[in-house]
Amino acid sequence: MEILEEIKNTDSLEKLEELRVGLFGKKGSLAAEFARLKDIPPAEKKEFAANLNEKKALLQNALDERFEFLKSAQMEQKLKSEYIDVSLYNRLTKNGALHPVMETMEKIIDYFVALNFSIEDGPMVEDDFHNFEALNLPKHHPARDMQDTFYFNDGSLLRTHTSPVQIRTMMQSKPPIRIIAPGSVFRRDYDLTHTPMFHQVEGLVVDDKGKISFANLKHILTDFLQHMFGEVDVRFRPSFFPFTEPSAEVDISCVFCKGDGCRVCSHTGWLEVLGCGIVDPNVFKAVGYKDVSGYAFGLGVERFAMLMHAIPDLRSLFEGDNRLLEQFR
Repeated sequence: MEILEEIKNTDSLEKLEELRVGLFGKKGSLAAEFARLKDIPPAEKKEFAANLNEKKALLQNALDERFEFLKSAQMEQKLKSEYIDVSLYNRLTKNGALHPVMETMEKIIDYFVALNFSIEDGPMVEDDFHNFEALNLPKHHPARDMQDTFYFNDGSLLRTHTSPVQIRTMMQSKPPIRIIAPGSVFRRDYDLTHTPMFHQVEGLVVDDKGKISFANLKHILTDFLQHMFGEVDVRFRPSFFPFTEPSAEVDISCVFCKGDGCRVCSHTGWLEVLGCGIVDPNVFKAVGYKDVSGYAFGLGVERFAMLMHAIPDLRSLFEGDNRLLEQFR
Protein backbone atom coordinates (compact mmCIF):
# COMPACT_ATOMS: atom_id res chain seq x y z
CA MET A 1 0.00 0.00 0.00
CA GLU A 2 1.18 3.49 -0.80
CA ILE A 3 0.22 4.69 2.69
CA LEU A 4 2.60 2.16 4.27
CA GLU A 5 5.50 3.61 2.26
CA GLU A 6 4.50 7.09 3.36
CA ILE A 7 4.48 6.01 7.01
CA LYS A 8 7.85 4.30 6.59
CA ASN A 9 9.41 7.44 5.05
CA THR A 10 7.99 9.92 7.58
CA ASP A 11 10.91 11.75 9.24
CA SER A 12 9.22 13.51 12.18
CA LEU A 13 6.79 12.73 14.96
CA GLU A 14 4.64 15.71 13.95
CA LYS A 15 4.12 14.38 10.39
CA LEU A 16 3.48 10.88 11.76
CA GLU A 17 0.76 12.28 13.99
CA GLU A 18 -0.85 13.97 10.99
CA LEU A 19 -0.92 10.62 9.16
CA ARG A 20 -2.41 8.86 12.19
CA VAL A 21 -5.21 11.43 12.46
CA GLY A 22 -5.82 11.16 8.69
CA LEU A 23 -6.23 7.39 9.05
CA PHE A 24 -7.78 6.85 12.49
CA GLY A 25 -9.44 10.17 13.25
CA LYS A 26 -13.21 10.61 13.32
CA LYS A 27 -13.03 12.03 9.82
CA GLY A 28 -10.16 9.77 8.71
CA SER A 29 -10.13 7.40 5.73
CA LEU A 30 -10.61 4.26 7.85
CA ALA A 31 -13.64 5.78 9.55
CA ALA A 32 -15.10 6.51 6.12
CA GLU A 33 -14.53 2.92 4.99
CA PHE A 34 -16.13 1.52 8.15
CA ALA A 35 -19.09 3.78 7.46
CA ARG A 36 -19.59 1.99 4.11
CA LEU A 37 -20.42 -1.28 5.92
CA LYS A 38 -24.08 -0.34 6.10
CA ASP A 39 -24.24 -0.18 2.29
CA ILE A 40 -22.43 -3.49 1.63
CA PRO A 41 -24.66 -6.46 0.71
CA PRO A 42 -24.99 -8.93 3.60
CA ALA A 43 -23.21 -11.70 1.69
CA GLU A 44 -20.11 -9.52 1.16
CA LYS A 45 -20.21 -7.66 4.51
CA LYS A 46 -18.24 -10.29 6.51
CA GLU A 47 -15.38 -10.47 4.03
CA PHE A 48 -15.28 -6.67 3.69
CA ALA A 49 -15.12 -6.19 7.47
CA ALA A 50 -12.38 -8.81 7.83
CA ASN A 51 -10.24 -7.14 5.15
CA LEU A 52 -10.85 -3.75 6.70
CA ASN A 53 -9.81 -4.94 10.17
CA GLU A 54 -6.69 -6.55 8.72
CA LYS A 55 -5.82 -3.27 6.97
CA LYS A 56 -6.43 -1.36 10.21
CA ALA A 57 -4.11 -3.68 12.20
CA LEU A 58 -1.42 -3.42 9.52
CA LEU A 59 -1.53 0.35 9.52
CA GLN A 60 -1.54 0.50 13.34
CA ASN A 61 1.56 -1.71 13.54
CA ALA A 62 3.32 0.41 10.92
CA LEU A 63 2.48 3.59 12.87
CA ASP A 64 3.66 2.08 16.17
CA GLU A 65 6.95 0.89 14.71
CA ARG A 66 7.67 4.26 13.11
CA PHE A 67 6.70 6.09 16.29
CA GLU A 68 9.19 4.04 18.37
CA PHE A 69 11.91 4.57 15.77
CA LEU A 70 11.39 8.34 15.58
CA LYS A 71 11.05 8.64 19.39
CA SER A 72 14.35 6.80 19.84
CA ALA A 73 16.04 8.93 17.17
CA GLN A 74 14.74 12.11 18.82
CA MET A 75 16.10 11.02 22.24
CA GLU A 76 19.46 10.14 20.73
CA GLN A 77 19.64 13.54 19.06
CA LYS A 78 18.78 15.27 22.33
CA LEU A 79 21.45 13.35 24.22
CA LYS A 80 24.02 14.31 21.60
CA SER A 81 23.07 17.98 21.77
CA GLU A 82 23.24 17.98 25.60
CA TYR A 83 26.37 15.88 25.85
CA ILE A 84 28.77 16.92 28.61
CA ASP A 85 32.38 15.83 28.70
CA VAL A 86 32.75 15.20 32.43
CA SER A 87 36.51 14.96 32.07
CA LEU A 88 36.55 18.73 31.49
CA TYR A 89 35.64 19.17 35.16
CA ASN A 90 38.60 17.14 36.36
CA ARG A 91 40.86 20.15 36.26
CA LEU A 92 42.03 21.28 39.69
CA THR A 93 40.59 24.62 40.77
CA LYS A 94 41.74 26.96 43.48
CA ASN A 95 40.42 25.71 46.80
CA GLY A 96 39.02 28.12 49.33
CA ALA A 97 40.03 28.15 52.97
CA LEU A 98 38.85 29.40 56.32
CA HIS A 99 39.75 32.95 57.23
CA PRO A 100 42.74 32.84 59.64
CA VAL A 101 40.60 34.28 62.45
CA MET A 102 37.91 31.64 61.98
CA GLU A 103 40.51 28.90 61.63
CA THR A 104 42.07 29.99 64.93
CA MET A 105 38.63 30.23 66.54
CA GLU A 106 37.78 26.67 65.49
CA LYS A 107 41.08 25.33 66.82
CA ILE A 108 40.42 26.99 70.19
CA ILE A 109 36.84 25.70 70.32
CA ASP A 110 37.89 22.16 69.35
CA TYR A 111 40.33 22.05 72.26
CA PHE A 112 37.77 22.98 74.91
CA VAL A 113 34.94 20.92 73.41
CA ALA A 114 37.26 17.90 73.69
CA LEU A 115 37.44 18.66 77.44
CA ASN A 116 33.63 18.63 77.69
CA PHE A 117 33.13 22.39 77.73
CA SER A 118 29.81 23.45 76.23
CA ILE A 119 29.56 26.37 73.79
CA GLU A 120 27.25 29.21 74.85
CA ASP A 121 26.13 32.32 72.98
CA GLY A 122 24.33 35.54 73.82
CA PRO A 123 23.11 38.84 72.35
CA MET A 124 25.57 41.35 70.91
CA VAL A 125 23.43 44.28 72.08
CA GLU A 126 23.61 44.17 75.86
CA ASP A 127 22.39 46.11 78.88
CA ASP A 128 24.48 47.74 81.58
CA PHE A 129 23.77 45.06 84.18
CA HIS A 130 25.00 42.06 82.18
CA ASN A 131 27.94 43.85 80.55
CA PHE A 132 29.23 45.78 83.59
CA GLU A 133 27.42 45.68 86.94
CA ALA A 134 27.10 41.91 87.33
CA LEU A 135 30.80 41.62 86.52
CA ASN A 136 31.77 43.84 89.45
CA LEU A 137 32.46 46.84 87.21
CA PRO A 138 31.30 49.88 89.21
CA LYS A 139 30.02 53.08 87.61
CA HIS A 140 33.39 54.83 87.78
CA HIS A 141 35.39 52.02 86.13
CA PRO A 142 37.49 53.18 83.10
CA ALA A 143 35.98 50.45 80.89
CA ARG A 144 32.74 52.42 80.96
CA ASP A 145 34.39 55.41 79.29
CA MET A 146 32.66 56.51 76.09
CA GLN A 147 35.96 56.09 74.23
CA ASP A 148 35.82 52.34 74.86
CA THR A 149 32.15 51.44 74.55
CA PHE A 150 29.55 51.90 71.82
CA TYR A 151 26.40 53.19 73.57
CA PHE A 152 22.89 53.61 72.17
CA ASN A 153 20.50 56.42 73.08
CA ASP A 154 18.35 54.08 75.19
CA GLY A 155 21.32 53.13 77.38
CA SER A 156 21.96 49.75 75.77
CA LEU A 157 25.38 49.05 74.29
CA LEU A 158 27.38 46.77 72.03
CA ARG A 159 28.97 44.17 74.30
CA THR A 160 32.62 44.92 75.04
CA HIS A 161 33.43 41.29 75.91
CA THR A 162 31.66 37.92 75.89
CA SER A 163 31.54 37.86 79.71
CA PRO A 164 27.78 38.72 79.67
CA VAL A 165 27.25 35.23 78.25
CA GLN A 166 28.77 33.86 81.47
CA ILE A 167 26.38 35.98 83.55
CA ARG A 168 23.34 34.87 81.54
CA THR A 169 24.40 31.23 81.76
CA MET A 170 24.81 31.39 85.54
CA MET A 171 21.44 33.12 85.95
CA GLN A 172 19.73 30.39 83.91
CA SER A 173 21.64 27.33 85.17
CA LYS A 174 22.86 25.77 88.37
CA PRO A 175 26.43 24.54 88.99
CA PRO A 176 28.39 22.68 87.85
CA ILE A 177 29.07 24.89 84.83
CA ARG A 178 31.80 24.34 82.27
CA ILE A 179 31.43 26.65 79.27
CA ILE A 180 33.24 28.71 76.67
CA ALA A 181 31.68 31.79 75.07
CA PRO A 182 33.14 32.60 71.64
CA GLY A 183 31.90 35.57 69.65
CA SER A 184 32.25 39.10 68.32
CA VAL A 185 32.80 42.05 70.67
CA PHE A 186 33.01 45.80 70.05
CA ARG A 187 35.16 48.64 71.37
CA ARG A 188 35.94 52.14 70.14
CA ASP A 189 39.55 51.57 69.18
CA TYR A 190 41.47 51.27 65.90
CA ASP A 191 45.22 50.89 65.39
CA LEU A 192 47.87 48.28 64.55
CA THR A 193 46.69 45.96 67.31
CA HIS A 194 43.03 47.00 67.79
CA THR A 195 39.90 47.07 65.66
CA PRO A 196 36.36 48.26 66.56
CA MET A 197 35.06 44.70 66.13
CA PHE A 198 37.08 41.65 67.14
CA HIS A 199 36.56 38.16 68.54
CA GLN A 200 36.98 36.69 71.98
CA VAL A 201 36.74 33.29 73.56
CA GLU A 202 36.01 33.37 77.27
CA GLY A 203 35.75 30.38 79.56
CA LEU A 204 34.02 29.73 82.88
CA VAL A 205 34.09 26.78 85.25
CA VAL A 206 31.94 26.79 88.41
CA ASP A 207 31.41 24.04 90.96
CA ASP A 208 30.80 23.54 94.66
CA LYS A 209 33.09 25.49 96.97
CA GLY A 210 36.49 23.84 97.39
CA LYS A 211 36.35 21.90 94.11
CA ILE A 212 37.95 24.64 91.98
CA SER A 213 41.41 26.11 92.56
CA PHE A 214 43.93 28.30 90.79
CA ALA A 215 46.00 25.16 90.25
CA ASN A 216 43.19 23.74 88.08
CA LEU A 217 43.16 26.95 86.04
CA LYS A 218 46.94 27.01 85.66
CA HIS A 219 47.08 23.41 84.48
CA ILE A 220 44.39 23.71 81.82
CA LEU A 221 45.70 27.01 80.42
CA THR A 222 49.28 25.76 80.25
CA ASP A 223 48.17 22.70 78.30
CA PHE A 224 45.93 24.83 76.08
CA LEU A 225 48.68 27.30 75.16
CA GLN A 226 51.11 24.51 74.33
CA HIS A 227 48.38 22.96 72.17
CA MET A 228 48.05 26.23 70.26
CA PHE A 229 51.71 27.35 70.04
CA GLY A 230 53.75 24.20 70.49
CA GLU A 231 56.55 23.84 73.02
CA VAL A 232 56.47 27.25 74.69
CA ASP A 233 57.14 28.28 78.25
CA VAL A 234 54.14 29.67 80.13
CA ARG A 235 54.16 32.07 83.05
CA PHE A 236 51.42 33.67 85.18
CA ARG A 237 51.84 37.26 86.39
CA PRO A 238 49.68 38.83 89.12
CA SER A 239 47.23 41.35 87.68
CA PHE A 240 43.85 42.94 88.33
CA PHE A 241 40.45 42.34 86.76
CA PRO A 242 37.25 43.50 88.50
CA PHE A 243 35.52 40.14 88.01
CA THR A 244 38.32 37.84 89.27
CA GLU A 245 40.35 37.72 92.48
CA PRO A 246 43.15 36.70 92.42
CA SER A 247 43.78 37.62 88.78
CA ALA A 248 46.66 36.89 86.45
CA GLU A 249 47.91 37.73 83.00
CA VAL A 250 49.42 34.81 81.13
CA ASP A 251 52.54 35.06 78.95
CA ILE A 252 54.22 32.61 76.62
CA SER A 253 57.85 32.61 75.56
CA CYS A 254 58.12 34.60 72.34
CA VAL A 255 57.24 32.43 69.34
CA PHE A 256 59.46 34.58 67.09
CA CYS A 257 62.75 34.67 69.01
CA LYS A 258 62.16 31.60 71.20
CA GLY A 259 62.60 33.71 74.32
CA ASP A 260 65.91 35.34 73.35
CA GLY A 261 64.38 38.82 72.95
CA CYS A 262 63.30 40.62 69.79
CA ARG A 263 61.38 43.68 68.57
CA VAL A 264 58.03 41.83 68.71
CA CYS A 265 58.36 40.97 72.41
CA SER A 266 60.11 44.29 73.22
CA HIS A 267 63.25 42.27 73.96
CA THR A 268 61.65 40.67 77.02
CA GLY A 269 61.36 37.17 75.57
CA TRP A 270 57.67 37.03 76.59
CA LEU A 271 54.33 37.70 74.88
CA GLU A 272 51.10 38.38 76.78
CA VAL A 273 48.27 36.20 75.40
CA LEU A 274 45.33 36.10 77.85
CA GLY A 275 43.90 37.03 81.23
CA CYS A 276 42.39 34.79 83.89
CA GLY A 277 41.60 34.39 87.56
CA ILE A 278 39.35 32.99 90.26
CA VAL A 279 35.81 34.39 89.94
CA ASP A 280 35.21 37.27 92.38
CA PRO A 281 32.57 36.56 95.09
CA ASN A 282 30.70 39.72 94.03
CA VAL A 283 30.02 38.14 90.63
CA PHE A 284 28.49 35.07 92.26
CA LYS A 285 26.46 37.36 94.53
CA ALA A 286 25.07 39.20 91.48
CA VAL A 287 23.76 35.95 89.96
CA GLY A 288 22.48 34.47 93.25
CA TYR A 289 25.12 31.75 93.69
CA LYS A 290 26.18 30.62 97.15
CA ASP A 291 28.90 28.24 98.37
CA VAL A 292 30.54 27.88 94.96
CA SER A 293 33.96 28.57 93.47
CA GLY A 294 35.12 28.94 89.92
CA TYR A 295 37.64 30.30 87.49
CA ALA A 296 37.37 32.33 84.29
CA PHE A 297 39.67 33.26 81.43
CA GLY A 298 39.48 35.28 78.25
CA LEU A 299 41.54 35.72 75.10
CA GLY A 300 41.50 37.66 71.84
CA VAL A 301 41.26 35.39 68.83
CA GLU A 302 42.86 37.92 66.47
CA ARG A 303 45.94 38.15 68.71
CA PHE A 304 46.28 34.38 68.64
CA ALA A 305 45.91 34.38 64.85
CA MET A 306 48.56 37.11 64.49
CA LEU A 307 51.04 35.22 66.65
CA MET A 308 50.37 31.84 65.03
CA HIS A 309 50.73 33.21 61.48
CA ALA A 310 53.24 36.05 62.05
CA ILE A 311 50.81 38.75 60.85
CA PRO A 312 52.22 42.20 61.79
CA ASP A 313 49.08 44.38 61.44
CA LEU A 314 45.75 43.32 62.93
CA ARG A 315 43.83 45.50 60.46
CA SER A 316 45.03 43.39 57.52
CA LEU A 317 42.85 40.54 58.78
CA PHE A 318 39.75 42.59 57.93
CA GLU A 319 40.76 44.22 54.65
CA GLY A 320 39.93 41.24 52.41
CA ASP A 321 43.31 41.37 50.66
CA ASN A 322 43.62 38.17 48.61
CA ARG A 323 47.41 38.36 48.75
CA LEU A 324 47.14 37.69 52.48
CA LEU A 325 44.16 35.33 52.48
CA GLU A 326 45.49 33.09 49.67
CA GLN A 327 48.40 32.14 51.96
CA PHE A 328 45.97 30.20 54.14
CA ARG A 329 44.62 27.82 51.47
